[in-house]
Amino acid sequence: MEATNRIGVIYNPHSGFDNSRKRWTLIRKYMEKKGMQYDFLQSETPDSVERLAKMMCENGYHVIVVVGGDGSLNRAVNAVMQCRESLPDDFALANIPNGIANDFSRFWGVSVDDYKLAVDGIIAHHVRKIDVGCCTYQDDNIPQRRYFLNCINIGLGARLIKTTNEAAQIIGSRKLSIIPALISRIFERKQYNFSFKIETETVVDKYMSVCIGNCHGYGQTPNSVPYNGLLDLSLITRPQWWQLFEGFWLLGKGRFLNYKNVHPYRARQVIVNDVDKALVSLDGVVLQSKHPAPMKVGIEKEALNFIVPVVSQE
Repeated sequence: MEATNRIGVIYNPHSGFDNSRKRWTLIRKYMEKKGMQYDFLQSETPDSVERLAKMMCENGYHVIVVVGGDGSLNRAVNAVMQCRESLPDDFALANIPNGIANDFSRFWGVSVDDYKLAVDGIIAHHVRKIDVGCCTYQDDNIPQRRYFLNCINIGLGARLIKTTNEAAQIIGSRKLSIIPALISRIFERKQYNFSFKIETETVVDKYMSVCIGNCHGYGQTPNSVPYNGLLDLSLITRPQWWQLFEGFWLLGKGRFLNYKNVHPYRARQVIVNDVDKALVSLDGVVLQSKHPAPMKVGIEKEALNFIVPVVSQE
């Protein structure tokens, strides 16, 4: 079968908790049981997902499936968006969640245990046009453009991701690394000096963490959806340490905007003029640039065909 009629699958074995490789075996068995024909590539490192996705785009695949979490999906999205001018009109991207957070798949009603639902959606080719977030900035005076589906985290959220990755290398388990990462960073509660231009409004203040969401943003932008052409922002000030528990409770209940330390905004475009050396991450991928500001964040409306399960919200 020619590449144009086939599905390309990219599996990231570095994604997810310790049982993600066992789940990949179950996913492969189910795809084969359903008679799904595909070509399979395994990434050597998390960063190589982007290179493999670009290679599939250049070789004429009409569907690329990423088996991994939000970070793997982000790398594939960046490859697809870079190649989109040469892609066929019916090209689509899909995700079988197999990472740590899998927040973007959860938005569509698919958890890591619902891999059969994800595979069935791919076979049915149930496609939805979705918005893609776009972030432009300078890195050593070189213009950069990166894309995201879920959210941008600046400050605490990005620091937690970086600390978790570093702890996992020492402990040898991503699952066990989350606890020391939370303890070491949450009670630190460091604030940063931020400067934003949100549409026409200028906002200058100190914040502990900032989330710019095209989707739910790990619960930080719970009203954001990837099909309305808008970004949701949650600017989070530093709470007292005993108020952290209320924040986590509201985050888990989907009511984070009720937290008094959250200042919400909605906009089509945001310019981040200063991040005060805070770390920045896109969909859980930490930017390597030390000084990405000024950073222009916007939406490319309905820029991507994304395969979702039939039961997903419309």
